[in-house]
Amino acid sequence: MISFLTRSKRETATRVSCASGALALVLILDACLSTTGPVPGSEKVHVTTDPRDVSACTAVGKIKVPGGSPNVDILFRNQAVGLGGNTAFVTVTFGTIPVDGVAYSCPQ
Repeated sequence: MISFLTRSKRETATRVSCASGALALVLILDACLSTTGPVPGSEKVHVTTDPRDVSACTAVGKIKVPGGSPNVDILFRNQAVGLGGNTAFVTVTFGTIPVDGVAYSCPQ
């Protein structure tokens, strides 16, 4: 009876281990294969560092791109669109790459 319980626990541990490994593999592959593409309208977002470009606009939200993200420029524009903006005012850059800013809705 004791050997049956031990064997049953060992089989359960093996199954849990296999399932955990499979889940980890799926998550890793998903992270590697997922790419951030431009959302519709992001190509029309005007990105600027000049405050005069947004003087007649309405701020609609803050843009913050997570550090280490791939395609930072695309994410920056995507966030502006997601907030309802058509202009993105850059407040912080990493080199020449915008990472923080404010999305604005400007008259066309």
